[in-house]
Amino acid sequence: MRTEKRQENYEKDQRHLRDRFLCLTVGLIIIGFCLSGLLTTSSDFANRRTEIEPFFLSIPSRDTARDFSKEFSKMPHTPGSPRDATLAKRVLQLFQEELGISPTAASIFPAGSPESRNATLRLTAKDRVSQPTAWIDVYYPDLDTPKQQDVEVLDQYGQTTWAANLNEEGDPLDEDAYHSRNDVPTWHYYSADGMVEGKLVYVNYGTKQDFEALLSAGVNLTGKIALARYGEVYRGIKVENAQSSGAIGLLMYTDIRDDGRVTAQNGYAIYPHGPARNPSSVQRGSAHMLYIYPGDISTPGYPAYQNASRQEPSNVLSIPSIPISWKTAQALMEESGMFNDSISRKLVRLINRVDRAPAPIWNTMAAIPGHIKDEVVVLGCHRDAWVLGAADPVSGTVSLLEVVRAFGALLRTGWKPLRTILFTSWDAEEAGLVGSTEYGEDFGEWLSRYAVAYLNVDISAAGPRWLIYGTPSLSDLIQRTAQDIPHPTVKGKTLWDARHDRGFEYDSVEALDSRPNATDIQMLGLGSDHAVFLLRLGIAASDQMFKGVTEFDIPYHYHSIYDSHRWMQIYGDPGFHRHIAVARHLGLMTLRLADSLILPLNASRGASALDNYLTSVETKFNASRNLHVLRQSIARLQAASAELEEEKNESRLNFFDTIVGKSPSFSSRIFGATSSGLYRPYNPYSGWLGQFVSQTSLKWFEEEIRQAYIRVANANKKSMIFDRGFLSDEGLPERPWFKNLIVGPDREQGYEGTPFPALAEALQSGNSNRVEYETQRLMNLLEGLTVKLRS
Repeated sequence: MRTEKRQENYEKDQRHLRDRFLCLTVGLIIIGFCLSGLLTTSSDFANRRTEIEPFFLSIPSRDTARDFSKEFSKMPHTPGSPRDATLAKRVLQLFQEELGISPTAASIFPAGSPESRNATLRLTAKDRVSQPTAWIDVYYPDLDTPKQQDVEVLDQYGQTTWAANLNEEGDPLDEDAYHSRNDVPTWHYYSADGMVEGKLVYVNYGTKQDFEALLSAGVNLTGKIALARYGEVYRGIKVENAQSSGAIGLLMYTDIRDDGRVTAQNGYAIYPHGPARNPSSVQRGSAHMLYIYPGDISTPGYPAYQNASRQEPSNVLSIPSIPISWKTAQALMEESGMFNDSISRKLVRLINRVDRAPAPIWNTMAAIPGHIKDEVVVLGCHRDAWVLGAADPVSGTVSLLEVVRAFGALLRTGWKPLRTILFTSWDAEEAGLVGSTEYGEDFGEWLSRYAVAYLNVDISAAGPRWLIYGTPSLSDLIQRTAQDIPHPTVKGKTLWDARHDRGFEYDSVEALDSRPNATDIQMLGLGSDHAVFLLRLGIAASDQMFKGVTEFDIPYHYHSIYDSHRWMQIYGDPGFHRHIAVARHLGLMTLRLADSLILPLNASRGASALDNYLTSVETKFNASRNLHVLRQSIARLQAASAELEEEKNESRLNFFDTIVGKSPSFSSRIFGATSSGLYRPYNPYSGWLGQFVSQTSLKWFEEEIRQAYIRVANANKKSMIFDRGFLSDEGLPERPWFKNLIVGPDREQGYEGTPFPALAEALQSGNSNRVEYETQRLMNLLEGLTVKLRS
């Protein structure tokens, strides 16, 4: 019986191998026809191959982008709202139209249902789908509904003497913002429900250092309401610091002193009449401990199905907080008798009433099946907004939709990707990265096995400078792709040059800043939907945006009614050039990841970055003597990574030589090897190799070619597991949701990424046993990954 079973399994494995690799024999036959001139000529191949990327890049349109921006930012669409649901269905419709998918009634599925599970899992299953598909997954996280938010000044008898107008004022000159001024209260997601009374204490930015300075100066915060300005650290950090210092509530405001030169004080008209910040603008946002775990607060580590068991959240704080405007903050300080003093003379009442209950959110998904069934490129943007969200996230959604349009145009030429492409429009990001996190927790095993990379976009355009974030293994792809994209506004320059652009006062060629210390590719943290992919699942990831970062830039009305289509047209991205630049870069990276024979993931770059990470930790904590053994493990990983990159190149050459034999020049025309190490896409019209990956009609295959392809596939798999090798089942101390020990959210800043987070916290604690333990954990991971790369 066992012998028969082994024989059955052997025959099954052989059939599976034939199904996957028969394409290579057929490709060889067709190439032979081509060489004999029966089908086409080598010059035709070369011409067609060089057409695909220019054709793809020609599709994104500023006019279409403008239309999408106007449509999606017309009305507020907060997480779980009716308008949010409408836009989820609208994105589904656009996915279907652009990718040639027939609309069906059965395309909206409760998460966890067989239909929802199959929609994702069938992309890589044996009976996988062969045509593009689109659907919506519906999750049910705990969401807040604001009921009452008030800030009042009280007299000695507890009677209200002044009540703040917390709503943004709006101006008819910006119709959308004006009509939305009363639609979304100014409040914080997952802030505690309650009413508190106390004197007001100014705490600057509300950082740990700010509170320590106040306590050192003898200021008692117990029973007080803290007043903090936005900036420096994430909102939840401010609330946690206030709570830890004894405060009973917190108010946050946007301080125009942080707006640089473009202010009313410097003669600029106030928006919507000019570029200066409107003083009634309010930054809404989440205010819980996102850095403990993101996603649904009641289902940490598992998906928020409608019938999911719920837990008491451990990342929600106990004191209420409310955001207010600069204008309201000034009036509050005056009415409470706080000017020229850090503590008010009068009592202040803060009221924050919210209801919290499970509610539906909608992740809209679409996929283009590739020839190789077990490698998937994922890209996405969230769709929900705090109010209108023309920049955050509509600009990102617009760029994503332009990418989908470009891929739809390619499909209509007969092209099909080598790897599967999964497009995602996440929901409830503004509530704490909820939609993407729930999907990642739902399909974590599947993503860990099949995802090549995750490419994120959130805010495409809200200023002049291009900021790019990514894992080091993607750095070559990011940079070289950016160097192939024109600068959005300056002729003769590339998108890569836009990393140095500065404020609107320097429009034209002078906008280019050639300072040698300008930032390149930055470390990813916790700021958007890449978090679950990188920080929990170890999948290479990137993010990008245009944003104002200097004193010359126009202030951006973040999470305000003034983040509107009008602001975007006049100040954020006039002409929508930057929307299109991001779309082209995002799309071309996706195309190269999907269609390159050898995955453009560079393990050697990733390993080299570890040296810099360790140096930064050593410098910060003066710990070089303790960490030399860790640097030795890094060196061994670097050697193994360099060997992998050499093997990838050799396997590519071997594959070409095996197929083409004595005509490598013809092979390069088909597969497009470049000196940079990146590989151009297959010809969209004649990509024969890929077209036969899933063929099962023939009954024989060429062993030599099969072995050549297995060698390529093995090299690609090792590239994919490189970033997975940094995961620990134990996770970060006191934050086990985060599994990545190489990069994680900074515990004192909240959003930003920090290298070796567990080790850094151990060094900060001064506990030598803890330092030794975390060093050993890292060494075990690095040594284990070294072995895997060499296996």
